[in-house]
Order: sequence, then structure tokens, then C-alpha cells
Amino acid sequence: QVQLVESGGGLVQAGGSLRLSCAASGRTFSGYAMGWFRQAPGKEREFVAAIAWNGGITYYADSVKGRFAIDRDNAKNTVYLQMNSLKPEDTAVYYCAADQRFNTIVVRRVPGYWGQGTQVTVSS
Repeated sequence: QVQLVESGGGLVQAGGSLRLSCAASGRTFSGYAMGWFRQAPGKEREFVAAIAWNGGITYYADSVKGRFAIDRDNAKNTVYLQMNSLKPEDTAVYYCAADQRFNTIVVRRVPGYWGQGTQVTVSS
């Protein structure tokens, strides 16, 4: 089992920045690819970003490319999502996710482990 706990969400004005963190425990963190998803009210959960186990590969949804950056610190068992130039349409609950396979997150979009989510609200 892998336990994931997100933090760093909050209220920010459009154009501002937030940095989300996801602390993992339970299994060897470095053995897992990590990702971020989000779900806005009335919409389906959507993929945001993913990072391979060693940080060597990252992948982003087109909607956030150039504005968001995913990173990880395997020594701290933590993955981050730096969000810049935030827009009101970025408002959502953001979920951290983990899976042993990078493609399960990026292609199949069904990672094996989920966090409980953190709310991000961007005001106009």
C-alpha cells in the first residue's frame, strides 16, 4: 500500500502561483511514477502532469504546459506541482496519484493509488 497526502492548496488570484506537495509513505517511493489529476465541479477528473520514478521523464496536459511544473524529491518521499500563471479555469480539487508504471498514469489514466485531494481556487 501507498499512502498519499496532499497539501498546499488554497485561494489565489488569477496570475498568481501555488505549490502543491504530496507526501508518500508505505512503500519505496522511488519505485513509483507519480502524477497529479484534478476535478472541477461538475466535470470528470482529468490528468494534469506525471513524472517518472527517477524524475527523468515528465508529461503534461496541454492545458497546463508551460505554466505548471512537476518535480520530485525521492529523499523526502515527496512530489510537487508548481503552478504559475493560474487561471480561474484551474480551479479544482487536485489529487496526487502513484503507480509503478508511468504509462498507467499518463496513458491509461488509472493509477493504483490516490490521495484525498486538496482544493485550489483561482479568483478572477
